[in-house]
Amino acid sequence: MDGSSLPEVRSTCAYCGVGCGVLLRADGAGGLTVRGDPDHPANFGRLCSKGSALGEVTGLSHRLMAPHVAGQVSSWDAALQHVADRFSDTIAKHGPDSVAFYVSGQLLTEDYYVANKLMKGFIGSANIDTNSRLCMASTVAGHKRAFGTDTVPGTYEDLDQADLVVLVGSNMAWCHPVLYQRVLEARKTRGTRIVVIDPRRTASCDQADMHLALEPGSDVALFNRLLARLAQDGQTDAGYLTHTVGFDDAVKAAQADDPAVTGLSPQEIEDFCNLWIGTERVVTVFSQGVNQSSSGSDKVNAILNCHLATGRIGRPGMGPFSVTGQPNAMGGREVGGLANMLACHLDIENAMHRQAVQQFWNAPTIPDKPGLKAVDMFRAVEEGQIKALWIIHTNPAVTMPDADRVSKAIKACPFTVVSDITAQTDTARLADVLLPATGWAEKDGTVTNSDRWISRQRAVLAAPGQARPDWDILAEVGRRMGWQSAFDYQDPAEIFTEYAALSSVANRFEKDFDISGLAGLDASSYADLAPVRWPVGKTRKPERFFRDGGFFHPDGKARLLPVTHRPPAARTEPKFPFRLNTGRVRDQWHTMTRSGLSPRLSAHLAEPFLEIHPEDARRHGLAAADLAEVRNPTGTAILRVRITDAVAPGQVFAPIHWTGETAPSARIDALVPSVTDPVSGQPESKASVVSVSRMKAAWYGFAISQDPIAPNVDYWAASRTDKGFRTELAGYSQVQDWEETARSWFGLAESAATVVADPARGTYRIALTVENRLKAALFVSREPVALMRDYLSTTIGNGPEQVLVGRAPADVEDAGPTLCACFGVGVKTILKAIEADQLDSVEAIGDALGAGTNCGSCRPEIADLLAVHGKVETPA
Repeated sequence: MDGSSLPEVRSTCAYCGVGCGVLLRADGAGGLTVRGDPDHPANFGRLCSKGSALGEVTGLSHRLMAPHVAGQVSSWDAALQHVADRFSDTIAKHGPDSVAFYVSGQLLTEDYYVANKLMKGFIGSANIDTNSRLCMASTVAGHKRAFGTDTVPGTYEDLDQADLVVLVGSNMAWCHPVLYQRVLEARKTRGTRIVVIDPRRTASCDQADMHLALEPGSDVALFNRLLARLAQDGQTDAGYLTHTVGFDDAVKAAQADDPAVTGLSPQEIEDFCNLWIGTERVVTVFSQGVNQSSSGSDKVNAILNCHLATGRIGRPGMGPFSVTGQPNAMGGREVGGLANMLACHLDIENAMHRQAVQQFWNAPTIPDKPGLKAVDMFRAVEEGQIKALWIIHTNPAVTMPDADRVSKAIKACPFTVVSDITAQTDTARLADVLLPATGWAEKDGTVTNSDRWISRQRAVLAAPGQARPDWDILAEVGRRMGWQSAFDYQDPAEIFTEYAALSSVANRFEKDFDISGLAGLDASSYADLAPVRWPVGKTRKPERFFRDGGFFHPDGKARLLPVTHRPPAARTEPKFPFRLNTGRVRDQWHTMTRSGLSPRLSAHLAEPFLEIHPEDARRHGLAAADLAEVRNPTGTAILRVRITDAVAPGQVFAPIHWTGETAPSARIDALVPSVTDPVSGQPESKASVVSVSRMKAAWYGFAISQDPIAPNVDYWAASRTDKGFRTELAGYSQVQDWEETARSWFGLAESAATVVADPARGTYRIALTVENRLKAALFVSREPVALMRDYLSTTIGNGPEQVLVGRAPADVEDAGPTLCACFGVGVKTILKAIEADQLDSVEAIGDALGAGTNCGSCRPEIADLLAVHGKVETPA
């Protein structure tokens, strides 16, 4: 069928917690067209580069199509019975706490609900945790301590209405670009000012009025200074403070803290305090730079203290606002996907809450204590306490701190099940059983975004092969373990309405979460459900919480907590002098299982890298494009050097996305120790200490190929191109025969070879062809190879004549590295337009080339190009 005749389907983006609405149309050949939904309240039609490229990542070449048991294809019946039997036997021999589920913010809410019900209500253990533990657990802990429950008080509309937006540990321009565009629009229309609090200068600083490059981990001291100033200057809200307790103790702790530990000048601190105090409509947005810390919960409460003390919460244009990293991190919080929670924001350690949930589920038991949080869970796997483990849509062999140790623990676990869309992940390769699950665009259910909008995710493509929905897989295992009636679901609508009905039970305890108004949906109403922000009770509830108090502690009052600065757990020393910050890049997602399939997204930053300050690079003998060895007692990595003053001296930054599948020596979480926040259990992922030195490579290489390669060398990093793959390589040992090595890597033993070699200089250029069509080429040098990489990546399948020259012919325009991923605009194209057309602003370049006019996340880089080439940039 011609795809143009198929209807558009309303669904939700698969990436971050912004929760953008998308309109999907199947093309009739297994692919999709994607555009933003202009009617969705999260994005009003906008999409970032990743969302715009969703149609490029739905291919089947990487998909897991059938169950596998012990490496062999299996039937569903045999595989599920094996899983049910092994879990049942393990529980019978060793008790319910000998098994665990590790799940994911990529699950739909209905999937999450069934997993939580199976583990906590029927297996009888709380050993279910989620990779959201690595993302927003400190926010959950801070909210519960302050508010009595995990309530997000603000809305996206507050960003539109604020006069000051403070971004704390949030590179919103790259990690939540659609929200950042709303902030920039507010800046344009109402003069909203922007402050960025981050040790590193990020793209979010481009339009900021103030960038506070504080010392890593010192956020508590900064916000304590703000609280002390609020008290000192009489700028608190006495009326609102009657809805709180703990103010005096919080102020006393704040006054005792030393703001000098921030590394900021007294003037910078006072300027920030004056701006915050003098602006009533202030929204403080915080993300992973706050959460991923051994003091993350205290950082959250330091921020909440300032908003509570001033009553700047629950009203338009003001409040604290956590933005999450995963598409359904909020949904997982709602259904009790964390080891220390029950569904609907009920507490596992509260006997009345446990009894209510147990009765509703008609469950045999409910655990009376929290289960193992992620880091402790994998430590228990290592120590043999967990003997059966089910991992669903996540890749802990790469993403957990101390990743090498976690990988070994999973490999040694007596029984590991992995449910995923692909077998090509570091974790899936360790599994005893692989179960093929449906992926985004094949799944049917709901997700909840960062400001509580529940949106439908709808299937638009047929499930490939034997793939099944996660809720269906989990429910079938539950039935096979003996609980037929409890898991007799026919579709996700049944699960959702049961979950909504449970929220009405939970509301007997006057909790915040309430979707009881949706409990009566029939299948048709569920199918047509439009985005709705909870609470959705049977009586009208407020969109913004806490305008007039109404907190969820027993006395109805919020808690201001006395918190004090604690530095990161790891301390720099002469052997490990650098503080390692980690984070995301603009166009990739988590471990690139999805986004890495898109050549367009892979073109911007195609290789793992280490940002280092020019002074540090000079001191350690590092030049641009060198490879650096990064080491600490936990692990090692090899990364490409990027010299920049965006990081301070003594600090380095590396992205998180690369894996054993794409760059085995760049698995960054191998360098992150398993230190956690004592309250939230969230790891400290941004404050490891490391050494950095130049890789003393004997050779460097660059390869292009039609098919992927996985060479056994000391360093390689691969990425997709429109014609195949490009791979960077390096090794410590000399290679005796480069032609034979190239044939082996590319699997082209019988191909024709054209070789240009200069052994004295250590340079080799080898082209391998079949029927005079280029299949692969390899370029080797003793120094980092200087070539037109982006042009060469387009030559696969062409004749071999030009490729070994290493540059484009005179009549072929080289666009250079992609800068704007949304429209595929390269750096050289932009520079040519700047010079030829005398373009002098980001807007002018957007008008001429389209670059920067969609999600806007490349605008800071365009501004940098203008600055470097002597043009005057016009502020947005």
